[in-house]
Amino acid sequence: MDMLAFSGCTRGCSDEEAEELKKMRFAFGLVHISMVEREGDSLRREEGARAVSSDPEEVALVLKALGFDKNTQIYIAAGEIYGSEHRLSVLREAFPRIVKKEMLLESTELQQFQNHSSQMAALDFMVSVASNTFIPTYDGNIAKVVEGHRRYLGFKKTIMLDRKRLVELLDLHDNKTLTWDQFAVAIKAAHERRSGAPTHRRVVPDKPKEEDYFYANPQECLCEGTNCHDLFGDRNSSLTH
Repeated sequence: MDMLAFSGCTRGCSDEEAEELKKMRFAFGLVHISMVEREGDSLRREEGARAVSSDPEEVALVLKALGFDKNTQIYIAAGEIYGSEHRLSVLREAFPRIVKKEMLLESTELQQFQNHSSQMAALDFMVSVASNTFIPTYDGNIAKVVEGHRRYLGFKKTIMLDRKRLVELLDLHDNKTLTWDQFAVAIKAAHERRSGAPTHRRVVPDKPKEEDYFYANPQECLCEGTNCHDLFGDRNSSLTH
């Protein structure tokens, strides 16, 4: 719920839910986000500022466009989901095999972690690192660390969603400008080079806030000497963009 509130986007929420999220932002002092809402919620969405996870229907569309079918088992690495089963119903209809840690562990096993949020997050971290494919719908710190750890383990498939591009494509599909096949092709093309393959980390001297997060791509830890050139190629090649 906190990630959805902090994103400043309430698309798909009822008036009551939108008001509840707004109050939460004010409670945390996030007045600047609430001010942006006055210019229209669509602005936050178009900027890619919100988590895709705020709309399970969009998540389902994106996953299907990427080639995942209804037999795919999806592990939801998250705490309490805002709206719970009410919001998950659309996603569950498309992907029935949805599981959470609360479903995989016996109540006696889970009990020792339940009052420790960091330990609950650690369980999600372990499953996320071990999964066949990792797709974070919100690029917070834990998602970045999981991305980097999966690179370290051999560049395991990690699809980093281009949220701004997704908004454009989802809207084009929603207004019938793009057919399903065109939408699926465009979604795959947009993420062809966002799957955790070897790539140089963008470094901006004296501007650490503008460069790529080290833990998401610790390239110095992934190779030695001449092996780095073989793995990452020329910094100016298309692989690095």
